[in-house]
Amino acid sequence: MSDRLLYLPLGGAGEIGMNCYVYGYGPAGRERYIVVDLGVTFPSMDGTPGVDLIFADVSWLEERKDRIDAIFITHAHEDHVGAVGHLWPRLGAPIYARTFTAHLARLKFEEHGHDELQIKTVAVWPEQVTAGPFKVGFLPVSHSIPESSALVIDSPAGRVIHTGDFKIDETPVVGEAFDRALWESVSKDGVKALVCDSTNVFTHTPGRSESEVIAPLTELVASLDGMVAATTFASNIARVKSLAEAGAKAGRSVVLLGRAMRKMITAGIETGIISDFPKTISPEQAGDVPRENLMLLTTGSQGEYRAATAQLSRGKYLGLKMSQGDTVIFSSKTIPGNEVSVARILNNFSELGVSCITGRDDIHVSGHANRPDLTLMHEVVKPQVVIPMHGEHRHLTEHAALAESNGFNAIVAPNGVGVDITGNAPKIVEYVETGRTYLDGKVQIGATDGVVRDRIRMAQYGLVVATVIIEDDEPLGDCWCEVRGLPEIGLSRAPLVDVLEADVNQFLNRAGKKTLRDDGKLEEDMRRILRKTTNDETGKKPEIQIVISRLSA
Repeated sequence: MSDRLLYLPLGGAGEIGMNCYVYGYGPAGRERYIVVDLGVTFPSMDGTPGVDLIFADVSWLEERKDRIDAIFITHAHEDHVGAVGHLWPRLGAPIYARTFTAHLARLKFEEHGHDELQIKTVAVWPEQVTAGPFKVGFLPVSHSIPESSALVIDSPAGRVIHTGDFKIDETPVVGEAFDRALWESVSKDGVKALVCDSTNVFTHTPGRSESEVIAPLTELVASLDGMVAATTFASNIARVKSLAEAGAKAGRSVVLLGRAMRKMITAGIETGIISDFPKTISPEQAGDVPRENLMLLTTGSQGEYRAATAQLSRGKYLGLKMSQGDTVIFSSKTIPGNEVSVARILNNFSELGVSCITGRDDIHVSGHANRPDLTLMHEVVKPQVVIPMHGEHRHLTEHAALAESNGFNAIVAPNGVGVDITGNAPKIVEYVETGRTYLDGKVQIGATDGVVRDRIRMAQYGLVVATVIIEDDEPLGDCWCEVRGLPEIGLSRAPLVDVLEADVNQFLNRAGKKTLRDDGKLEEDMRRILRKTTNDETGKKPEIQIVISRLSA
């Protein structure tokens, strides 16, 4: 049986976030594997109420954990590293990352009580890590977080370049500039596959450099009166630094608000990524500074309910309060799906008389490659095949079409589709069942387990609980009901609970011994009556919970 080189995404291909990719080499079904990224995506109250985090279903990998040789993390964004503390015990392989990413991954391991020695720090290319049949090196790229890297993955079947998240930026402020000569050198002997970021494939203008936002930000902050708050992604250390410098140049004292932002800046300083971050003061010290001399840097640019920006919009945060004449700068773009949450915050600030500056392209640049930059990457690497990843299905399809228009072979492989890239033409050879795992409090549950579905149904339709006691195959007293999330009074103008209890008790008093002896039949009949009565009274078909308690002699 001949060996094959397999590419298999479990998360991140067909969506933006929750990245998890697998590469395998060996005989079909007996490959050795490496994993690239273990990321999370975030829940919403609409679709996943009560869930804390969402990550890829790694059951397929867990069943093969004895053949996983290593896990490689491309960079420190949560959608790439956020699940390491949760999923590592199920996979067990050593984790490799660069200094800044490894530092943050160790903090996650510390929170979960895992062995931090399992996280190995790796230098940049040309250093390589040997993991089973693979040799893997970290190739620097520009992105919106320091020490982002593509992976150069060498196998007996050839070289693959996995870009991770990247942009073409030769002056990135913090982090490494895109080095075309280095990429050409790595690619010159042939690249079998370029597995490539697709996020901004629909943006037709060339990407802009992070350095281009410094002057507009500085000018903007200097022009404002009152207290100024600015929000951006906490992980975008370059932007946070630019905002802090803009505040300092305007004569303002800078305050970091939000645990994630403080953690990122601290990590940047401790790992040497940042050496000249402007001096900051604590929220407590800010109380002694005139408000027109304050610059708050806040987490929550995407409308996160518990983040600093949202809390300021609802009143105050850590003793700081925004009021008439103050300004909030959104140095970010709203990720699709977060529009409602961001709009809620903007309206809250409007009610307080606080001005909000949003949607200005001159004070934000994306961390992902736009369409012309993807074309440049294709031309630099010249791969046998382009495999789009990191994007919704429409992004993958458009990126494949772009690659083909540039003269390159391409294939679309969403989550669960395994591609054999051994030969000259890629071919789909595997279909793996993929899905999502929910972190619900401290427990990991499958997306199909029904927990979240039940919460959504209860939120939409309400809940009825009916309890009956059976003794000697006879009801002992009446059944009693409780309702949640339903009107107290139904269409009959009687209390809903009274109507439900009357109908169920009428049924119980007429039920035969055969029904009263059979819990399954009794529950089925009670459920049918309760749902029909509730629907007649309220127009809702609620979740029904039946409690049958039997007393034995």
